Amino acid sequence: MKISTKGRYALRLMLDLALNNTGEYIKIKNISERQEISEKYLEQIVTILSRGNYVKSVRGAQGGYKLARNPKDYTVGEILRLTEGSLSPVSCLDDETECSKIDDCVTIEIWKRMDKAISGVVDNITLSDLVEWQMEKVNNNFYI
Repeated sequence: MKISTKGRYALRLMLDLALNNTGEYIKIKNISERQEISEKYLEQIVTILSRGNYVKSVRGAQGGYKLARNPKDYTVGEILRLTEGSLSPVSCLDDETECSKIDDCVTIEIWKRMDKAISGVVDNITLSDLVEWQMEKVNNNFYI
């Protein structure tokens, strides 16, 4: 399983909003410059995040985006699932998929364990954790 640029950039966008949260709306242009990601691509991603009620938006000269909730209330898993869809390593673990071999399949145990491991990581890291890690990284690099 690979996370696409859409999922990775969505996390970076959300982290940028959390790190630069002053209560004001942040322009996509500013995020684009800081993250070195095309404005057009960020606009596509922020539309998904906005439709999912992960970010609030305001149009106009004073417009932009900000988080809809506190950073501690977002998990990496929910952000990735919104932008990527299922994170399951195989489609037969998804609810909507029927598999005629499920009762006889030995390898399903591998896929279930992988799915549980992936979910165990991404569902237990919050946006707030990423903010903390970023601040630690900045502070550690500051003294070098």
